[in-house]
Amino acid sequence: MQLRGLIAIGVAVLALALTPAWGQSADALKKAQASFDAAQSEYLQGNYDAAAKGFQEAYASRPFPQFLYNVAASYHMKGKKTSDVESYKKAVEFYRQYLKEEPNAQDKPRVEKAIGVLEAEIKRVEELAKAGATGGSGDGSGSAAQPVTASQEVQALGDVKVRGLVVIVTEPQNATIYLDDKKKGKFAETPWSGSIDGEHKLIIEKRGYKPIETVIAADPTKLVQVVSVMAEEDYLAWIEVTSNVPGASIYIDDKSIGAVGKTPLVPGQNIKPGKHTFWITAEGYNEYSETIDIAPGETKAIKAQLSGSPVGKLTVTGMGTDESKIYLDGQMLCEQGPCLKNVPEGEHIVEVKREGYTSVRKRVQVIARTETTVKVQTQAPTPGRGDAIVAYVFAGIFGGAAIYLGTQSKNLKTELEEDIAAGMPPVDNNDGRFFKGKVYAIAADACFAVGGIALLTAVYYTFRDKGPPSTASVDQRAQALIPQIGPGYAGLGWEGRF
Repeated sequence: MQLRGLIAIGVAVLALALTPAWGQSADALKKAQASFDAAQSEYLQGNYDAAAKGFQEAYASRPFPQFLYNVAASYHMKGKKTSDVESYKKAVEFYRQYLKEEPNAQDKPRVEKAIGVLEAEIKRVEELAKAGATGGSGDGSGSAAQPVTASQEVQALGDVKVRGLVVIVTEPQNATIYLDDKKKGKFAETPWSGSIDGEHKLIIEKRGYKPIETVIAADPTKLVQVVSVMAEEDYLAWIEVTSNVPGASIYIDDKSIGAVGKTPLVPGQNIKPGKHTFWITAEGYNEYSETIDIAPGETKAIKAQLSGSPVGKLTVTGMGTDESKIYLDGQMLCEQGPCLKNVPEGEHIVEVKREGYTSVRKRVQVIARTETTVKVQTQAPTPGRGDAIVAYVFAGIFGGAAIYLGTQSKNLKTELEEDIAAGMPPVDNNDGRFFKGKVYAIAADACFAVGGIALLTAVYYTFRDKGPPSTASVDQRAQALIPQIGPGYAGLGWEGRF
């Protein structure tokens, strides 16, 4: 009983401790929201100092880097409108602070360019001011200061707009955020802040809590907050899926609805209790399946071991491949290019065939986790066969002549043999038919020889590669093996440009 009492007291104290902290966080967000809205209004009215002050107050309430960008934008615009050096200096200062707190910002190159342009503008305006202070007309009266306008470089940057912000906060923290579809994989974890364009379906999950689904419509001029207290969920279970082949597709219960995600599925997701069948597949590997029975509140992990032939990537691209058929080892690989396929490792023959052009034929060695690229550089038109046709004609003429002359020689021989056998009158040895028959026989042999040579020449002309050949290059790049670490999983992932 004493132990139970102590536990109850501890839970109550913990609840009391968490509630004020959550309330303080919500209050800070409300204060940041109010400051942001007020600063946005001042900015639209051209009150840039007041806008900068408001965005700094918002940052003091919740230190989101985007607030710093808006401070810089406010001073940037004031400097552009008034050529005020101090405003330019403050813009540079807050741009730098923004990049320091957001080192991987997507707009980093553009912000760095703005910093360079503003620093050059500061120097230019200061030099103009110095020249105006020391110069004069020479008549003792001095010269009136000329108004300074922004340089063409500053004008080219355009008007800077302050940014809206999306803030997603949950209690408890470290919930997984998905945008639009869980198949796309994890987007971020709470708490999160940043910029999102357009309308999106928001899915938030955490083990042991009811998932949250809502729609957010990001506004580039406003601070949009998604603040949720996640309710505990006792009746759901939790599943994690990993495999020895990272990036394998995960199917649950019904393959026809498509993959629900990729391995590793860590930290996992909620699932209804009961019996479920999982399939894990990756191209080039045998399918892995497992059926589990999971109870409410239970956590189970599926560790798939995929077996099969390692594969590499084969890419066939280049000139004319969009009108060509691509074959691998004599079998159709792609109806037309560019062609990208997983291919078992080993030696293969790649052939690119295009009607009216000579084929490209390459022997390639595909290696696992390697991208082999066959790039067609030239496709030569199929050469004409006019010379072969002429050779065939000559072969026919001489062959026909040989047959005719041979027939005449044979006829004379037969005629002489019949007269000799009859002996009435005896055949004279000087009979002209003997000489004529020999001439016919020799001429027939000569025609046969010339016709045979012409025929061989025609066959050669038919099958020879005439003119420049079609060419292609072969390039191989090993895919990067990158460490992938998650709860209950550590391994290497395959990454490359496919």
